[in-house]
Amino acid sequence: MKKRTFMHTAAALALASALPAAHAQSTPIKFQLDWRFEGPAALFLQPAAKGYFKAAGLDVTVDAGNGSGGAVQRVASGTYDMGFADLAAVMEFHANNPDAQNKPVAVMMVYNNTPASVMALKKSGINTPADLAGKKLGAPVFDAGRRAFPIFQKANKVGNVQWTAMDPPLRETMLVRGDVDAITGFTFTSLLNLEARGVKTADVVVLPYADFGVKLYGNVIIASPKLIKENPAAVKAFLSAFTKGAKEVIANPAAAIEHVRARDGIVNVALETRRLQLAIDTVVNSADARAEGFGQAKPGRLSLMASQVSDAFNTKTRVNADDVWNGSFLPSAAELNILPKK
Repeated sequence: MKKRTFMHTAAALALASALPAAHAQSTPIKFQLDWRFEGPAALFLQPAAKGYFKAAGLDVTVDAGNGSGGAVQRVASGTYDMGFADLAAVMEFHANNPDAQNKPVAVMMVYNNTPASVMALKKSGINTPADLAGKKLGAPVFDAGRRAFPIFQKANKVGNVQWTAMDPPLRETMLVRGDVDAITGFTFTSLLNLEARGVKTADVVVLPYADFGVKLYGNVIIASPKLIKENPAAVKAFLSAFTKGAKEVIANPAAAIEHVRARDGIVNVALETRRLQLAIDTVVNSADARAEGFGQAKPGRLSLMASQVSDAFNTKTRVNADDVWNGSFLPSAAELNILPKK
């Protein structure tokens, strides 16, 4: 009996002495989302809540954001180590700040297609891109769809349009009121926001960029060059833990939304579940994503996007696709095989 007690005591002491060491090895990672705690944020909140980041030796803090441009800026400034942002915003930062010392780099593709689309009410008579000529379009000045509209415009030979700027919360309201004829925005954001304002989904015309000749990549996980240089293992560990959580989110969005509600208690659970499912269906588990593989980017498509962004955004220098993407930290092909077959 004494021997057993001694063994238990020794084991407890060994465990206690190991805990500080394990804690000391935990790498803090400050992570900046592109937007508020809405449905798609579950992709990051799930692995955090489930302890996958912690098990990988990371102490990850996930904060809400206010746009991709802000996420890129905060990682560039060193305020955050990693983030989630539209790849076009990353490209723009590189091309407009060629001498910046800490230009964020994309390390994993999450939204294989841009979620951007043009949306109009059916009663407007807008049914195709050509119908947009001469119309009044509305979006915040930093909106990804608005910034990339020249690419959509060129691909579909759309005539001149007029733009009206507004704060994000007013975008859908102004469309409903008739202040603008159409808006640009992420489909899974604006479509459900319109519904929340009393518009039936059946009464909305959606023209997704990806369906009309614009094969831009969407949101990526970005990392600071400082983190990549000083702790590449942490980047690799983050992506592996994220992928494990993302697989669960894709398989069961309804359960994953609970982690979003835990961060923002006033979210509409039913609405955010639908938003997450819409994001999964349109940009995460899209046909292009299944063809290319989750998390990955193809050199040819990256180069084309770099050229299109350089032109549409009128950047100071041309975007170099090789500078904005680093796929060397991606998990194995087996780990990345998380997309269910359609």
